[in-house]
Amino acid sequence: MGIYVSIRGWLECDEKQLTTLHEIISSHEDNHYTSGWGSPRRHINWTYYVFYGADIRESALDWFTDQIEEIARIPASDDDGDRVRGLFLVSHEIDGPAEWQIRDGQLFITPADKRYLYLDE
Repeated sequence: MGIYVSIRGWLECDEKQLTTLHEIISSHEDNHYTSGWGSPRRHINWTYYVFYGADIRESALDWFTDQIEEIARIPASDDDGDRVRGLFLVSHEIDGPAEWQIRDGQLFITPADKRYLYLDE
């Protein structure tokens, strides 16, 4: 049956970065797990949010990680220097939960806090 990884979280960006972010997601289209990406029906105020939620096979984890790392490298689009940032809780059936922080142009992975264990019960 395979090992599964539950991924849930979001990315934050500006309008120009959103266009690049969507281009990256489209370039990784797989007609299956790509369906886990979503956005609000209507934009509200200044920050754009993109969400991901899906249980994927462990074998597809590199597919997702590659996208996140590419998205993290999207440069700031104006003088304020804000990069794409986000947070994901990634729960591996064997290895347990991890927190993925997208900030400063990189992906940082650390063990998740014990407070989030209830999500994997």
